Amino acid sequence: MPKMIVSIDEVVIKEVQLTKDRTTLGRRPYNDIVIDNLAVSGEHALLQMTGGEVLLEDLGSTNGTYVNGKAVKKQALRSGDTIEVGKYKIKFVGDSAGEDFDKTMVVKARPAPSQPSQATPSGFQTATGDSIGFGAFTASIKVLSGAASGREVPLTKVVTTIGKPGVAVAAITRRQQGFVVHHVEGAGNPMLNGAPIKADPLPLKNGDLIELAGTQMQFVQT
Repeated sequence: MPKMIVSIDEVVIKEVQLTKDRTTLGRRPYNDIVIDNLAVSGEHALLQMTGGEVLLEDLGSTNGTYVNGKAVKKQALRSGDTIEVGKYKIKFVGDSAGEDFDKTMVVKARPAPSQPSQATPSGFQTATGDSIGFGAFTASIKVLSGAASGREVPLTKVVTTIGKPGVAVAAITRRQQGFVVHHVEGAGNPMLNGAPIKADPLPLKNGDLIELAGTQMQFVQT
């Protein structure tokens, strides 16, 4: 089944399977693919599926729709094509050869099929990406509030994405020198030690407090 993989800054934030003849993309919440960003028009583009063909049509958006770097008004998509909307990239996958994401999981970060994603009972969600061997240090996120209070999530991957899709999502990335956190999407205001977490990565140190989507967490590094 055809699908769209949405990412920003090389971090995958959602996957949407094309199950309808018409799939809309835009900033407004009633779209099938919602991208909450001011660079995206309320009704930005339309994906029309006829048989095995998917046709992309720009709906007169303010900033335009690009496929593989070229502005388009209407174009048939081929598997592997990349649609650009603002800073977001949407990869079109025309077959079902890839592994499906966990149906309860919307947010993903460089998914590895052998590493299933996790979701806490409270609905606060985490997703992890590929393993990496940077440095000898280890770290984890400890949930301090909500139904999942006391749970600890090891940060053993390149990217761990945390939060509630549509509310607030942040990504913790493992680098050579340590870990950093940045805001990925949502109108919510994630906080690091009481200060806003924005798109620019912020370094994390042992004991830092993160508040995201009403859930308080602590960064623990050993």
